[in-house]
Amino acid sequence: MATLDRMDVGLRALHLLEGQRMAQRLFGHVIATQVIKPGRSEEEVDNRIALIAREVFGVRAGRVGRRFARAGSNTVVGGPWPERVIGAQDLVVLDFESLLAPYETGFTRTVALGDDPVRRRLVRDLAVVATGARDALRADDSITGRELYAKVSRMAATADWTLGARHCGRLTGTAPTPHAEATRPELFIGPDNDRPLRRTVEGGWRAHWILRIRLVDEHRGHAAVHTELLDLV
Repeated sequence: MATLDRMDVGLRALHLLEGQRMAQRLFGHVIATQVIKPGRSEEEVDNRIALIAREVFGVRAGRVGRRFARAGSNTVVGGPWPERVIGAQDLVVLDFESLLAPYETGFTRTVALGDDPVRRRLVRDLAVVATGARDALRADDSITGRELYAKVSRMAATADWTLGARHCGRLTGTAPTPHAEATRPELFIGPDNDRPLRRTVEGGWRAHWILRIRLVDEHRGHAAVHTELLDLV
């Protein structure tokens, strides 16, 4: 097996970062052009995002499994999701997973429409928890997946939300398939991963991680999601 050099490692990091930057620019464009509006269906928003991605960024997403926008109760239930019209006070989750598949990473943001203070606090708290997770990794080079998951769980509980998944992130390039963390826990930031996140993985590559935090308001039946690269931003 050929030995990886610094250029190999550096190029892969740049590849991951380029995917992240493209997603951030796309999200900014979607917000600036007011794609998300009450009265629009999720399908209409999906189609508008696909058009922007293709015309502005030259990125295409396949139709199979594509879903960029989920609103209201669809932010909580697992797919397949029923079609929903966006409400004036909805939370809307924008997930660019399918667009970023070639980059081996993910990007999700949540937008709170209207002026409901609880929904707006949920989105604010989500950003605070995500920042806390990044700070925890920066502060401890030996932190394990189990330890970081525990920290994120505590932050969510302190803010009075439920952490709505068995893990809060995964190794870049790992398919987000259901229950995969049960068979390969070392690939996830979860309670069964006792290995350091900063390590070398199969093939000699440095491990890079995708943070994915899902906070659920169980009383109101909606959730907010935040996904991005964990260790390169």
